[in-house]
Amino acid sequence: MTTVWHNPRCSKSRAALTALTDSGRQVTVRRYLDDPPTPAELSEVLDLLGLEPWDLTRMGEDRAVELGLATAERERDRWIAILVANPVLIQRPIVLTEDGRAMVARDPETLKDLP
Repeated sequence: MTTVWHNPRCSKSRAALTALTDSGRQVTVRRYLDDPPTPAELSEVLDLLGLEPWDLTRMGEDRAVELGLATAERERDRWIAILVANPVLIQRPIVLTEDGRAMVARDPETLKDLP
């Protein structure tokens, strides 16, 4: 089963979800704004992505500016807590595959690597 951390208001998220379902995949949709990840879940996804939380942060969001994240100290646990408390700051969509991979699928080419 493929899971998509999805924001239905985001065109890139909608496009990824459509591409996955059109390919015949069974997809579980997680509306991560309504059901934010736990710190442990986000940490695991970051590890799968090979990213740090600041790499996955939407720095252009008003909330990121309010929190001063552009110049904030890069401390992993603190940033994970910020993202969990403010899931709008998490890049989307995140696709988690049944074989244990994760990707930020902001473009259709990213999904072409899926078996």
